[in-house]
Amino acid sequence: MLGTWVLQPTGYKAFIPSKFPPSEDLFRFDTEGEVLHANAAHLLGKLDGITQLLPDLDFFLFMYLRKEATLSNQIEGTRATLIDALEDEAQLAEDLPADVKKIQQYVQALNYGLQRLDTLPLSLRLIREMHSHLLTDIGDERFSPGEFRTSQNWIGGATPNTATYVPPPVNELERCLDDFEKFFHAENTIVPCTSSISTCSI
Repeated sequence: MLGTWVLQPTGYKAFIPSKFPPSEDLFRFDTEGEVLHANAAHLLGKLDGITQLLPDLDFFLFMYLRKEATLSNQIEGTRATLIDALEDEAQLAEDLPADVKKIQQYVQALNYGLQRLDTLPLSLRLIREMHSHLLTDIGDERFSPGEFRTSQNWIGGATPNTATYVPPPVNELERCLDDFEKFFHAENTIVPCTSSISTCSI
């Protein structure tokens, strides 16, 4: 198993990931999972091939970052669209939704992270720096710019008890993040994937 659902003191269950990288074959998929894994690998290969054919990779990244920023912010309830973000950046319109600024902050944070990679490897420190840039001038200290969360969050539902997914509680967060950072920088990492595909190199 990749983790377990653990009952918390207040009555909801939070997902606690197993130690990572796994020391055993925790990535053994059923038939449906293997099909999804194969399709994902195929699509990633197609994307990699397409990038070799693009006449202007920088323009592709320019648009992709803004589309990603728009979609991510819409999850949070923003009404601004990709067109709004482009018009705002080009100063082509003035009567745009107020939350278009959130999209621009997202783009700025992503660009900051990409530039910072020249001097700092992908790390928890870089993630905190990007988080700080993302929440600059947000006007709400509850978000603690540049810091990892100190309270429980969840996806879907009004409370953790009715949520679709509850991530690790705060007391497990440090271990999970530490596992991620060490795994990402481990050399020649081999992760077992499925019963038919023995290993996946990272």
